[in-house]
Amino acid sequence: MQHLKLFPSWLRFLIILLLLMCILFRFCKLDGKIYSHDETYTSLRISGYTVDEAKQQIFNGGVINQESFIKFQSPNLDKDVNDTIMSLVKEAPQYPPLYYVIARFWLEIFGNSVTAIRSLSALISLLIFPCIYWLCRELFNVPLSIGGVAIALMAISPIQLIYAQEAREYILWLVTIILSSAALLRAIRLESKDKNEVEKRQQKPDNFTIWGIYTVTLALSFYTCLWSIFVAAAHGIYVILTAQFRLTKTVRGYLLASVIGYLAFIPWMAILVADFFKFLISADGTTRQVSQIPLIPFWLMQISRIFFDLDLSLKNPMRYLIAIIFLILIGYAIYFICQTTNYKVWLFIMALMIVPALPIILPDLIRGGIRSDYEPYLMPFYLGIQITVAYLLATQIYNGSLSHRITWHMILLLVIICGMVSCRVNYQAETWWSKRVSYGNAEVAKIINQAESPLIISNSVGINYGNLFSLSYLVLPKVRFLLVQNQNIPNIPNGFSDIYLLNPTDEWRKKIATKYQYQTEIIDNNDYYSLWKLVKPRTLRQRVTT
Repeated sequence: MQHLKLFPSWLRFLIILLLLMCILFRFCKLDGKIYSHDETYTSLRISGYTVDEAKQQIFNGGVINQESFIKFQSPNLDKDVNDTIMSLVKEAPQYPPLYYVIARFWLEIFGNSVTAIRSLSALISLLIFPCIYWLCRELFNVPLSIGGVAIALMAISPIQLIYAQEAREYILWLVTIILSSAALLRAIRLESKDKNEVEKRQQKPDNFTIWGIYTVTLALSFYTCLWSIFVAAAHGIYVILTAQFRLTKTVRGYLLASVIGYLAFIPWMAILVADFFKFLISADGTTRQVSQIPLIPFWLMQISRIFFDLDLSLKNPMRYLIAIIFLILIGYAIYFICQTTNYKVWLFIMALMIVPALPIILPDLIRGGIRSDYEPYLMPFYLGIQITVAYLLATQIYNGSLSHRITWHMILLLVIICGMVSCRVNYQAETWWSKRVSYGNAEVAKIINQAESPLIISNSVGINYGNLFSLSYLVLPKVRFLLVQNQNIPNIPNGFSDIYLLNPTDEWRKKIATKYQYQTEIIDNNDYYSLWKLVKPRTLRQRVTT
């Protein structure tokens, strides 16, 4: 494989082109998609307010406008960065503070807007490319063009694009995973036994520095996403297995670096332990209404979304055909890397893929389904798949007969085209599967905006809190909100042309209709919530009614 050391000119040109397209797709139309339920929680934490404070001031039974939400979605003079951290401590310690602190400083500099907050994730996502090249160099020991193909695949990966445009911490987490993994492999390589004594002495300061980089990136990873604990476990398993359970110099260096990294995380871990029961519930102490997807369709979706994603419905048979095609490619790539590389290479990739995914897979094997909000925690799995496929493509396009090489060139081209088409479709869309409970908000907002003087009535139960904040970004200034705690019956004032109920329970909806002698007409009913309209009996059309 010595002929793979240098990038051929066509591959260099392709990487540059794809990186330019990647920048275009990441930074253009950042505000084009709905600001989702989960993203509004990010903005709430950045503002320094808690959910309880927001509910007390907004869900008070009074009529409010769109501007009333802004206070809880942006940095302000009443709260500082300490309040941002305390908001997480009080209500969501399962989300470490690093991303939220960075985001607050970012918005204080560049102003508060959907474009501004998402541009932070887009900028961070560009760090993936030099990091993945370094990881591939360390993993495969020589500067093969594998790193170049990995950059190309990451640049147009639909799953990477999605999280590069989300006001969430997951793309920063991916950067810390790649950096810590590359630093670990570099440190192990410098500790290898095949170096002579002179080279060892020359490399000693460098090796100390690399272990320090691993320690720092591990701690940063912990403070970005709690799931990093399983990534660290994957690293530990790899080091122990490759050392054959002996206490080598490499193992001692790893243990020291890991212990320091864990010690740095102790302050936040203490908060987690103290608030353990709240951590077991869900984000922000609310009951999250999250869809449960059958296990096999879920994994087929994840496989296809790494390389090709058109936001197809689960009921669309094309989704399964696409998934099976990519399943064959990935399966062969895994087989190929296990057969053609040293066990230290494929073992690292398998550990990175499997160990962080096991806590998701095992409980759901019992239930037979999986929660749809687990996708972001599969970042290490996605990374391992992309490196494996990059290795397969980078080696096959140079090996074998001319027809063999042409075939694999075509496969590489098709994978790139799939990614480009996916990014283009995503670029034009106003919503995507990653918006989850807010997926239908754009359509609901269009319906409400058509009314002359609309009023939205809702409460703070379940997903309503976050979805109302999400809707506040989409509705026109003429729209008014009447929000109540729990299922209290609101006092509806006169003067509104259209009155809507957002995601009411059947009992609450019927009580409101009975009190005001209205009937309710369903306007929209998506997978997560419903929109109803209060109408006078004489105007009720022949639709689904109470």
